[in-house]
Amino acid sequence: MSKPLVIVESPTKVRTLKKYLGKDYNVEATVGHVMDLPQKDLGIDTQHGFSPTYQVIPGKQKVVACLKKAAGSAMEIYLAPDPDREGEAIAWHTSEILKKKGRTFHRVLFHELTKNAILKAMSAPQELDKSKFDAQQVRRILDRLVGYQVSPLLWRKVKGGLSAGRVQSVAVRIICERERAIQAFEPQEYWSFTAALEKGGPPKFLARLAKKNGKKLTIENQETAEAVEKDLADVSWAVDQVVKKTVKKNPPPPFTTSKMQQDAIRRLRFTAKKAMAVAQQLYEGVDLGPGELEGLITYMRTDSTRIADEAALEALDHVEKTFGREYRPDKPRQYRNTKKVQDAHEAIRPTSVANTPEAMAPFLSADQLALYTLIWQRFVASQMATALVDQTSVTVSAGLYQFAASGSTLKFPGYLALTKEEEDPQKSVDLLPNLEKGDALNCLDLEKKQHFTQPPPRFSEGTLVKELEENGIGRPSTYAAILSTIRVKNYVELLKGYFRPSELGFIVNDLLTSTFGDVFDVDFTAQMEDRLDQVEAAQINPGDVLESFYQSFKKDLDQAEERMVSAKGVGLVTPLSCPTCQKPLHIKVGKNGPFLACSGYPDCRFTRNYIRDEKGGLVMEEVEEAQPTDEVCEKCGLPMMLKKGKFGPFYACSGYPECKNTRSANGGTSRATGVKCPEEGCPGELVEKRSKRGKIFFGCNRYPDCKYATWDQPVPKACPACAGPFLVEKTSKKTGPYLVCPAQDCGYRENKEG
Repeated sequence: MSKPLVIVESPTKVRTLKKYLGKDYNVEATVGHVMDLPQKDLGIDTQHGFSPTYQVIPGKQKVVACLKKAAGSAMEIYLAPDPDREGEAIAWHTSEILKKKGRTFHRVLFHELTKNAILKAMSAPQELDKSKFDAQQVRRILDRLVGYQVSPLLWRKVKGGLSAGRVQSVAVRIICERERAIQAFEPQEYWSFTAALEKGGPPKFLARLAKKNGKKLTIENQETAEAVEKDLADVSWAVDQVVKKTVKKNPPPPFTTSKMQQDAIRRLRFTAKKAMAVAQQLYEGVDLGPGELEGLITYMRTDSTRIADEAALEALDHVEKTFGREYRPDKPRQYRNTKKVQDAHEAIRPTSVANTPEAMAPFLSADQLALYTLIWQRFVASQMATALVDQTSVTVSAGLYQFAASGSTLKFPGYLALTKEEEDPQKSVDLLPNLEKGDALNCLDLEKKQHFTQPPPRFSEGTLVKELEENGIGRPSTYAAILSTIRVKNYVELLKGYFRPSELGFIVNDLLTSTFGDVFDVDFTAQMEDRLDQVEAAQINPGDVLESFYQSFKKDLDQAEERMVSAKGVGLVTPLSCPTCQKPLHIKVGKNGPFLACSGYPDCRFTRNYIRDEKGGLVMEEVEEAQPTDEVCEKCGLPMMLKKGKFGPFYACSGYPECKNTRSANGGTSRATGVKCPEEGCPGELVEKRSKRGKIFFGCNRYPDCKYATWDQPVPKACPACAGPFLVEKTSKKTGPYLVCPAQDCGYRENKEG
């Protein structure tokens, strides 16, 4: 009889488990999901209880064959994919594939990959969690119902290749609504006064105008400011009130997935995707020397702030030994979640506090060390004493007006002794002299300054993750994929670190939100996440969730064909008039993107590209006349004209429309791939080019500003395994063309359809 088989999700874990389980077990990996809904069909029987049809994922046949071979005649199978909903689905589908009379399946949850944790989990296996699998399946069905039925509508109405997603489209909506708030914003003028004061002599301190006659004062224009300045020209300055208090500053809890992503984005300049990838490496195992492979952090997909008692005690001991008894609380701090369904996992923490960042530095890459340090410090700080800050607030009277000043000093650093975080009060403090009520003051200078209110900021990756979390949109484990997908689909651009909707993003968002009332609503999507939590907690029937959703969705879907305006045909109405015939101009979407076209087509064929001004208004672009050149068309022999297109300058045959030959002005073709340039911060797109020797390659259309290039043809499809923005096409003599993820640490592969 074969040895018991342990099945994990990631190949990286296999080595770690083999080290600790020894020769008593076989260990294999599913390499992510092995079964899913069919790629070309809906795969959901909407007439009979939303029954799904699963099949082996194309390209996973070899993995399945390997699992069956490894299982052999073994009667004990330990299913150990990741301890979350997706992992539970992988476990269920794997058990279906390996089902055999008399064979027993055990569910093993590895919350950390250390020797003790692995052996403990193996000694106490659980049953498969039907409710958790139901929650994953309901989410998958909901996403499929929306994606596979709304996306074709966008293909017909807007442009082929577009997609709609139950959660991704809401993320685009949030970005679009923020951009429109920025466009609609009207700055408001206001003025401030800052007085430089002293008590008899140095040091001076600053006080800011706050009130008049005890009421809050807003100075809206220069005239009012000058009147205030006149009032303050000859007044006595004195201390009116002094309030001193000691403020307690408690440490933040250990990281959840979302908070880890936000801090990694803000402090390490990581992307959300990179933060999750590096955390995965730290969780799955790091080589600490010959035969010393160990996971350094607990499972990194969690909404919980709870920690194990033994981990907290280990942290307390470390704090006392390193900082002293006064830095150790009397008992462990516990941060418990209110949403118990999400409390199955601990917060993200180091598997051992003894593995300090300094000790781990020789074994980690720079990125791994940076993120590990963030996680380690956050956890240890969570078990340190409260910081104490002495704060002094002073009110200064000046005639009818009251100025305010404040200062603070760090009385006891507590956890700040470790984190030295940005909000450390020692770093940005206004120090005040010793002041008492009634003290006379001298005004050394009075600064009058004009200001204007600022529009709401665009979302960065970090603030968008925070917005999604606060609104209950999606799950932290999906944020990286969401942010990647909306960029790959060209719905948004990331410019100088901030998201801005593309014109296509605005168009698609407006069509979806006006046609589907609830599906892409922020509150509705958040409520659906709560219902998925209830399914996982076995508090609600999965079928009831699907039935309730589909009744409303199907009604909108049935009406959508007529209600949704066709951006390909009629186009979207604009306030602009055609300069040729004076009929209204409409926005249409063609193969090269949105453009303005006369509603009088075909009688009037006026078209023009456009841009939007800072208020979102439409502005027609000036037409740049084609320039004659000495280049000759290789197809018909006529002269080529130099033109400017979306992807830069190009040559076009002067014999158009009889000859439609074009080529790029830098020596290659300019056929677009639909894939955004993967270089971080680059707004370019990958286009097909030809080398000097005639070989086709793919490079950024912003060359020479961006020199990214690849020989493999990019395909605008996100990687299902790591959420990478695109796949590349390769060819095998045996199997023909196939798609792979270009990320070195991924390894995802699938057969090319068609």
